[in-house]
Amino acid sequence: MNKLLFLVVFYLTCFTCSAQTIINYTTADGLIDNFVECIDVDIDDNIWFGTSMGLQMYDGTNWYLWDQSSFPSLLSNNIKAIKTTSNGEIWVGSDYGLNRLLYGVPGSVWLSYTTADGLVNNQIKSIDEDDSGNIWVGTSQGVSVFDGSSWTSYASPDLHWSGVSSTAFDSNGDKWFASPLGGITHFDGINFTVYDTSNGLLSQNVTDLVIDYQNNKWIGTGGGISVLDPSNTSFIHYTQMYSLSPPDTLNPVVDLEIDSYGRLWSAIYVGYLAKGGIAMLSANQWSNFDVIDGVIGQNIRAISIDSENSVWIATSTGVSKILSPPNLLPNSLKNNFSFFPNPTKKHLSIVDNDSEIQEIFIHNSIGSLVYIDVNFSKYDVIDISLFKQGLYYITFRCGDLNFTKKLVISQ
Repeated sequence: MNKLLFLVVFYLTCFTCSAQTIINYTTADGLIDNFVECIDVDIDDNIWFGTSMGLQMYDGTNWYLWDQSSFPSLLSNNIKAIKTTSNGEIWVGSDYGLNRLLYGVPGSVWLSYTTADGLVNNQIKSIDEDDSGNIWVGTSQGVSVFDGSSWTSYASPDLHWSGVSSTAFDSNGDKWFASPLGGITHFDGINFTVYDTSNGLLSQNVTDLVIDYQNNKWIGTGGGISVLDPSNTSFIHYTQMYSLSPPDTLNPVVDLEIDSYGRLWSAIYVGYLAKGGIAMLSANQWSNFDVIDGVIGQNIRAISIDSENSVWIATSTGVSKILSPPNLLPNSLKNNFSFFPNPTKKHLSIVDNDSEIQEIFIHNSIGSLVYIDVNFSKYDVIDISLFKQGLYYITFRCGDLNFTKKLVISQ
């Protein structure tokens, strides 16, 4: 593959705090630019970085770069959004349109999409994938969805005129759109329903939106986090997730992610103070990580989570990786719990002789819930014969503790 390859021997800056190890990466380690605008992790745990100097990938050893000088079909070096898809493709957005990297093809084949091809607008704000593999592209004017062959777009008056900053999908397959100035919009395939400050949202300025396995909508705003319940009838709010000195307690959210343990990670940056950090919610308690703990910078731009639940943080001064220790199994489960076979083809057996597990959830590789059992008792056999081949995550709930294991379904 004709990619510009950076073979580097680098010395990583490491910090350990509160049982967390933080590793930092800068241009000294192989980054093309310390200002990283966006970040994502692919199905092989390669890390992709969007910078003003091109798209970069780190495979754990080597650094690879794609820019316009080597790949003229790339619409811009200034990458504003990245999405790594379930089939291994890489989609990147800029102010000039969208590119799709057919990764693994000799010569790194790039396809480009602009308004001439069906995009509603060329200024890309977000890229998301639904459970069917459709690509939803948020722009400054609306959203366009690609089904593999053609584009369909939605804009004002169905969506707010300020555009779409993020798209999320609930367990019903409904779409939820975040707007920079118009709150969020729910699309059930027929009707568009708006949720904003008039009916309980913290702020009109919505930067990100994620949906957990219970169908709670976690909404990142300029004033904190609003959570819309599964019935879409009531909100709860978090306004001080990250600790700042009074009176400057405002917590504008930059990005949100949920790891496989069900923990919420929130990137916070207060522009007028030039201060920011990471807030993590677990068991109803917030933990903070910032430059004091070893994070490389305060201007947090984006976050992403790999398969080991390590959190990758893009900042204006480099990239940090928080190595998160796995949630521990209760001692009794270590000897009395099992699930098998793994890999499996048709059935999965789960045994818990001490009845500590109450609920079981299975998510596919893009985070969509594909199975739930809220009344588990000691033993169950799950029919997975209709599941697609691939990597899944099976989560077990024991009281207030969640723990997650990888599950491979083969043909």
